[in-house]
Amino acid sequence: MPLGQRPGDKSDARYCGVEVLDFPAGEDLPAVLNHSLASAFDFILVPLVDPNYRPAPGSVLPVSASDLILGPAQWSNHVVGKISEWIDLDSEDERLRLDSELTLKQEIAWASHVSLQACVLPAPRRSFCGNYARVVNQILQGLTNMHLWLRLPLEKSEPMDDDLDKIKNNSHTSEIVDSWELWNSFRLLCDHSSQLCVALDILSTLPSINSLARWFGEPVRAAILQTEAFLTNAKGYPCLSKRHQSLLTGFFKHSVQVIISGRSNHNVFPVSEGVLSGDESYAEDSRVRHALTPYLEYIAYLYRKMDPLPEQERIEINYRDFLQSPLQPLMDNLEAQTYETFEKDVVKYTQYRRAVAKALVDRVADDAVSTTRTVLMVVGAGRGPLVRASLQAAEETGRKLKVYAVEKNPNAVITLHSLIKLEGWESLVTVISSDMRCWDAPEKADVLVSELLGSFGDNELSPECLDGAQRFLKPDGISIPSSYTSFIQPITASKLHNDIKAHKDIAHFETAYVVKLHRIATLAPPQQVFTFTHPNFSPNASNQRYTKLQFEMLPDMGSCLVHGFAGYFDSVLYKDVHLGIEPNTATPNMFSWFPIFFPLRKPIYVPEGSPIEVHFWRCCAPTKVWYEWAVTTPTLSPIHNSNGRSYWVGL
Repeated sequence: MPLGQRPGDKSDARYCGVEVLDFPAGEDLPAVLNHSLASAFDFILVPLVDPNYRPAPGSVLPVSASDLILGPAQWSNHVVGKISEWIDLDSEDERLRLDSELTLKQEIAWASHVSLQACVLPAPRRSFCGNYARVVNQILQGLTNMHLWLRLPLEKSEPMDDDLDKIKNNSHTSEIVDSWELWNSFRLLCDHSSQLCVALDILSTLPSINSLARWFGEPVRAAILQTEAFLTNAKGYPCLSKRHQSLLTGFFKHSVQVIISGRSNHNVFPVSEGVLSGDESYAEDSRVRHALTPYLEYIAYLYRKMDPLPEQERIEINYRDFLQSPLQPLMDNLEAQTYETFEKDVVKYTQYRRAVAKALVDRVADDAVSTTRTVLMVVGAGRGPLVRASLQAAEETGRKLKVYAVEKNPNAVITLHSLIKLEGWESLVTVISSDMRCWDAPEKADVLVSELLGSFGDNELSPECLDGAQRFLKPDGISIPSSYTSFIQPITASKLHNDIKAHKDIAHFETAYVVKLHRIATLAPPQQVFTFTHPNFSPNASNQRYTKLQFEMLPDMGSCLVHGFAGYFDSVLYKDVHLGIEPNTATPNMFSWFPIFFPLRKPIYVPEGSPIEVHFWRCCAPTKVWYEWAVTTPTLSPIHNSNGRSYWVGL
């Protein structure tokens, strides 16, 4: 049964399994499974084959049980297979190596036959695992629905002071064990297969926080929590350290299942190890609790004490890591449903209302309120939310307002006319059905308000639109927004990479995507890319941009793999009123923009201590605008999207 009910969470993290340490032969398997399920575990991780088996001519694979002993749904939903741990595909012993290959293929074939959803592969026995990866890669190419979880200990040892001195003196090289390096080598050899995942053994000691954070961008499916990792509280019950608790909470948030493994070290009530220790007497009393129940109850407690998912997260949950092409609002007319979604963002329009109110107060002194009418133009008015926000600001400040609502979408113009009639704004608002770049205004505006920002700030062509519209802004007029800046940061995003890779072409790797980032690891703090300021009356103004950025990876993190760059924006609407999604300054509870993702055709391996240097260009032509990007350190990547061949925004 699930660990608990956490509103909004429907992920696999709700389910907890238990590792069966002893081989359950024959009739023992249903008993093991039933005992575990009755004890509130959701599935078992169980050996599929007798660990004493070695291939021999004419031998039959000694599986734990016939496929008939459990129903198809039981095999599929409640059993994860554990591949024999003696397998060593990189052994120098040729006999052992060949036996290992044959046995691995036999066990996976049996697991496929009984419709298991996943099998756990034993950890590589040495740092080089080329033959192991080759065989697994062969198997992966023949699988359809089943996933393989490579089991790895969660560890990254740090050199001691003595070792550092020896390394500096070149007298000794201390090998630093980093399980991420082993995983990275294995998945690179398997060409980033989407069916190859990770099961991490959680031990009593943990690496640094930054080192752990790398795993949130990897396809971790299970955290195998060893009983030796637990401490004992004052009442004698198992508990975890604060660091272990924090790690598990992070795994819960990233849909990682927990599997409890090991012998019980906390006998807080009379229990029987039952089938876990081969004791058959448990069947006589089905009420006997599972030996690992105290550990399960503690894991359930940690899960249930997590805060419920916020309402906004529940709405956005289906968009997590879902790649979407950015809008093309200049080329395409938005549909009513799209307008309606954006119009529900109360926070955004509250910020616009605050900005307009401050601008009106600065524009018109208190003693001139009765005699001065401010001309405000909403360019890209859509269905009218900015018109409403501006009129609300005028009412709050007691300023008189004359509004021009300029909109190129003829369908939205129909809604605008209806809104104005419904609200009785005929004397205040004039609707203009025209592209702002082509309209000849009858008078100059005091305030120009627009809502043209994209996830990267300028990626929906706000600079080009406002450059065309500022000709009808007074020389001392105010633009809202007054400026906006784009940001990027390198990320590990294995799922996004595999989703793009599935298209099997270069074009999709040269496209920027809007995406609700979830299963990612951020590798360095965001840095500024491009800034645009409005109005910009410079005669030599150009919207082309180029920048070179160097990111220093987070300390103590270790090596990492960069799949691309997450992009954000921050905008100054007016003075101290800002709007944005840059993580450090993001406007709370705003949902109009997800981040943007610039992928890399080939992920970049960044060794520990090395920076990553990236170049970004914003290129302009008469009919389109596009971005190009390339990495030059620590290795060279191709220049992505050259000449806008794969992705561009039409003018």
